[in-house]
Parts: sequence; C-alpha cells; structure tokens
Amino acid sequence: MMEGCIFCRIANGEIPSKTIYEDERFRVFLDLGPATKGHALIVPKAHASDLFELPEDTAAAAMKLAKKLGEQMVNNLRADGLNVIQNNGEAAGQTVKHYHLHLIPRYKDDGQHILWNPGEVSPEELDLIAAQIKG
Repeated sequence: MMEGCIFCRIANGEIPSKTIYEDERFRVFLDLGPATKGHALIVPKAHASDLFELPEDTAAAAMKLAKKLGEQMVNNLRADGLNVIQNNGEAAGQTVKHYHLHLIPRYKDDGQHILWNPGEVSPEELDLIAAQIKG
C-alpha cells in the first residue's frame, strides 16, 4: 500500500465502495462517475503507479478478470458491447496514479464517444515508427 493513495485505500477496504468482486489480489468496484451503467474499475490491492510498474503476473490476472467480469456485464446488464480501457500517464488521461482497468459496458446510442479520429500515415512513416519502437 502506498500512503495517501486513494485506490490503495479503497482496494484494501479502508474506504467503502460498491464492490462487485474481490479476491486476495483485486477489488473491483463501480465507478462513482460512470461513463455508462455498470462502469467498474479493476484495482490491484498492491500499489503500482501504472502498467509499467505492474508485475507481469498481475497484469495477466487483471486481463483474465476483465474477461470474466466483462462477460457477466454484457450478459447480466444486457449491454451491446464493452470497452476495456487502461490509461498510463496524464497525457493519456490517467487521473489516479494507481494502475486500474476500466470496464465500461456499452449500449446502443449511450452517448459516449470513447473513440479516436484515425490519422493518416505513409508506409515509410510506419516503417520508421516500427524501427523506433523496436530500438
């Protein structure tokens, strides 16, 4: 646990939440400012600021949990789809510096726009970018 981290406090039960799942590694609770009905956060109990600090086994377990709970959300809430979103860094929209995974059930005409405007890139630029990423 990291002192002063609100998600550490929620995940470890110090602050009440509308918990929909809990085990020894994670707490999953409904978002207080939901994008849609059923919007929940998967939060590890052990602190990691972002994906880059998260142990690989915890990352894998979070995705398995996202699959399980996402399927329940779609079936039980009769959602038409599901967004699984994870932000790293302020520029990417991360507002709480504790790794968390958003599960956002989607409904036809729900008014949310969790998409991006596709850009344009040449094959040469793609080659350059791929080379930069590979190092």
